[in-house]
Amino acid sequence: MALNIVMVTIDCESPRKLAEFWTQALNTSVAFDVGEFVMLAANEEGGVALGLQQVAEPRAGKNRVHVDLNAADRHAEVRRLVALGATEVGEHEVPGGLAWTVLQDPEGNEFCVSSGH
Repeated sequence: MALNIVMVTIDCESPRKLAEFWTQALNTSVAFDVGEFVMLAANEEGGVALGLQQVAEPRAGKNRVHVDLNAADRHAEVRRLVALGATEVGEHEVPGGLAWTVLQDPEGNEFCVSSGH
């Protein structure tokens, strides 16, 4: 038996509004929208879809799960994402050349952009 990750879902206040940010960030489109749940298409063949699910509770504390993205030019991508509405939280680097930037989407959900993979 084998399992594959096909979608990661982010709890949020306004799925349609947050979809505006994530469709631009990931260069993808809305594949499914029923108001309280919006699914974005995977941005490449075999990729993972992103779900945005409306919840009543506000985000509290650090995300227990977050999305990690990779870019050839991390700094340029971070600038682009900030221009789209993300907030930069911090930068990290570990020996071996792996570096990443922690950001928050417009609703405060954390995600990372790395380089060096």
